[in-house]
Amino acid sequence: MKVLVIGASRGIGKACVTAAVAAGHEVRAMARNVDTVPEAAGVERFAGDATQAEDVARALEGVDAVILALGIRESIAMLWQPVTLFSEATALLIPAMQDAGIRRLVCITGIGAGESVSAFSAIERLGHRMVLGQPYKDKTVQEGMIRASDLDWTLLRPVILTNGAATGTYRVLHDPSEWRLGLISRADVADCAVKALSDESFIGAAPVLTR
Repeated sequence: MKVLVIGASRGIGKACVTAAVAAGHEVRAMARNVDTVPEAAGVERFAGDATQAEDVARALEGVDAVILALGIRESIAMLWQPVTLFSEATALLIPAMQDAGIRRLVCITGIGAGESVSAFSAIERLGHRMVLGQPYKDKTVQEGMIRASDLDWTLLRPVILTNGAATGTYRVLHDPSEWRLGLISRADVADCAVKALSDESFIGAAPVLTR
């Protein structure tokens, strides 16, 4: 299929581009700065802003599925300044996908979004709220928007991310009783996201991903 990866310039998004091409898909890699998007056969670099409706509509032309892998750069200001990137981009993306007739969406959020915060102990929850409270408030809003849509959606919630290589031995935890903190490489998250695109068992699922 032809896959649009939003947030393709770094982190999990960049890893998704590599994983999707390796799986035989064509990729449109969208980012505000495409200079760091891998140049490879099967990759179309697309400069655009996920919070601009015109850019999103153009990016969706001719694609079959979307991986939403937006991230923000960590900063001290993140401790107190509200974050709205995730919800703003999602509020544009959902109707744009509906208008374009594209149903499949895989969105990468993280453990601590939505009801997955239940995986934390009281101390872990306090620490997470102090450090990542603002972005995860917005990721929770984002998840709610996606759940309320009529798209064929999947939410993937990785634990603490590393830059390690793909192992293929990660765990996909659907049962909330198994949710826990841990480590997982961005490459393994990308592997799961790409596989989920064509696996119907992931539709309507919101698992935690860990090693």
